[in-house]
Amino acid sequence: MKIAVINNEDIVLKSVENLQLNGRRGAVVKVLGCGLCGSDIVKFREKISPDGTVLGHEIVAQIVEISSDTDFKTGDKIVTSHHIPCGECVFCKSGNVSMCAHFKKTNILPGGFSEFVYLTEEHLKQVAHPLPENLSDIEGSFYEPLGCCVRAVHRANLTEGSNVLVVGSGSIGILMAQALKAHGMNVIGCDLIDERVEILKNLGIDAINSSDFEKTKKYIFDKTGGVGVDAVFMTSGADKAIDFAIKMVRNGGTILVFASTPKNFGYPNNEIYYRELTVLGSYSPAPSDLSESLELLKSGRVNVKNLSTVYEFDKINVAFKDTISNKILKAYIKIS
Repeated sequence: MKIAVINNEDIVLKSVENLQLNGRRGAVVKVLGCGLCGSDIVKFREKISPDGTVLGHEIVAQIVEISSDTDFKTGDKIVTSHHIPCGECVFCKSGNVSMCAHFKKTNILPGGFSEFVYLTEEHLKQVAHPLPENLSDIEGSFYEPLGCCVRAVHRANLTEGSNVLVVGSGSIGILMAQALKAHGMNVIGCDLIDERVEILKNLGIDAINSSDFEKTKKYIFDKTGGVGVDAVFMTSGADKAIDFAIKMVRNGGTILVFASTPKNFGYPNNEIYYRELTVLGSYSPAPSDLSESLELLKSGRVNVKNLSTVYEFDKINVAFKDTISNKILKAYIKIS
């Protein structure tokens, strides 16, 4: 089978031995396609993952071999996530499932950018679901990233009707804005790229190009009675976005961080202290968040049509380069 691996400054295909269960519980699945996540880009660009790593986890797949106590069977098309909480540790019991040691070490093997992947019995029982008939493969690939956004919305613990600003309108920002709207929030999105602002507007979400700071600030403060938004969701890791968020959030408000950065830029201590701001992070979804994500996609309350650009497997290196250069919004790698 073919896998895509990091090779210095590129992603290249190589051939390896075919996957088989060989007596293991779980399933071998044929990967139909896999979305390219921002975390894949960070791991590649910042050289966090070593050469030979197979990235990718936003998969849509079909079961080709299975040994499981679940109801899944050969031929089923599924979506799945890659990490699984143990459910027993202090982190799981306190609701911080993505801090669980078992969660961090579990993964799909060898990675989503592969013709075949092994899923454990735990994957099948906790984070895998049949692909709904009304969703395309590409739409199904948003199951895990939308689950991340659902978790962020839950962690912020906002009151319905809160005014929320989403900073950054890449694919995650667009998902986040829709997830917030689905939970009853008044959402404003912003980005420096007009095309992304228009995508939000076409989805019925208020949005503005934030290139002009004073114009953007006036727009947001006029919308919020002159006090600023109740919460800012950071889906951009740019250093300037931090200062922007601090200036847009009201006193006593919340900043939720959903973006990694190459450097730890940090937040101004005195702003947080004197203004009683809440700053929190959100990382990766629990199984319940993923289940909700699938329902939002299935019901159409979150619309992901036309967000992805499709690349054949042998063009995956181009997909990485195009994503890094902002030539496209989101890449979907068609593998089978």
